[in-house]
Amino acid sequence: MPSWVNEDTVTYAQAGVDIEEGARAVAAIKGAVHETYRPEVIGDIGGFGGLFSLAAAKNMEDPILVSGTDGVGTKLKVAQIAEKHGTVGIDLVAMCANDILATGAEPLFFLDYIAVGKLKAEAVAEVVGGIAEGCKQAGCALIGGEMAEHPGVMDPSDYDLSGFCVGIVDRPLMLDPASVKPGDVLVGLASSGLHSNGYSLARKVCVEGKTRYELRLQREELGGAALEDALLAPTRIYVKPVLSVLRECPGAVRALAHITGGGITENLNRALPATCDALVDLGNWPVPPVARFVCEAAALDETEALKTFNMGLGMVLIVAPDQVQAVEAALQAAGEQTYRVGEITEGEGIVRYAHKGALYSFEG
Repeated sequence: MPSWVNEDTVTYAQAGVDIEEGARAVAAIKGAVHETYRPEVIGDIGGFGGLFSLAAAKNMEDPILVSGTDGVGTKLKVAQIAEKHGTVGIDLVAMCANDILATGAEPLFFLDYIAVGKLKAEAVAEVVGGIAEGCKQAGCALIGGEMAEHPGVMDPSDYDLSGFCVGIVDRPLMLDPASVKPGDVLVGLASSGLHSNGYSLARKVCVEGKTRYELRLQREELGGAALEDALLAPTRIYVKPVLSVLRECPGAVRALAHITGGGITENLNRALPATCDALVDLGNWPVPPVARFVCEAAALDETEALKTFNMGLGMVLIVAPDQVQAVEAALQAAGEQTYRVGEITEGEGIVRYAHKGALYSFEG
């Protein structure tokens, strides 16, 4: 039993919460946070609330605020095992910013919540550095957050992340699945790997029981990457290239689907009206080596793979057929690799697949 239990006074530090380390952590992250600031940010971190001007809405006809919240999930366990925490913050921002992008919204600001078993300023600074990098990629400001130490509830080396993002879109320009029509074309944007979904399965079949040496070993089937690095590749943030296309090709993009948990099967349908199906042509895009590696380790058949992982498509745009070339050109000019992966047909709001069995057959 701790020596302080029978004393008359018990300090917060003796209970396991180090306020001084918390203050050191805040000081360590200020520089990274300031690098994300936009002109609309008011004040500095450390207040009771983050302040942000709505000047971005002044020229809009009917400004709509769009919000999203998410976490990184059990991918964090891989980061903790590998002792590599610099990219999971990018994942956190990506999961929120890509979601609100699906309405056509521009992300404005972001807040994070970090729960840790035992606070270490350097480790928190590494995580927040990733969050700041994600915010820069998304063009949004990191205006606040919370670091909470949970002794006795979480293991000292454990931590969890949550994020909250707010964006804005002018109602006349908002993307709407109701506008999707038969004949529209599906344009897919390449993912960087598993992104932040399916990691409970990936850890079970690829990480559990492995030594640190095995996780760090370069593998030919992963293109020469180590398994831990392939699994920790950060989620791609599509905000800037997609927003540039929406500005350059107004009206060309009908709807967007962010391919997250549930894979293509259970996310692309969220961008469909009840009168249309998405017919996806398998074999029209490359599957990342890590996705194939995990699916083979788990003995997943094609159907299960397509509703578990993104399988190489992180975002799918539904594009008017007469605007496809213009959209593809604009995306490629913004640095995106695009693939025509199918079309919209009459139907009942579901995702169907053509060329079943051809998922891994892309030849470039």
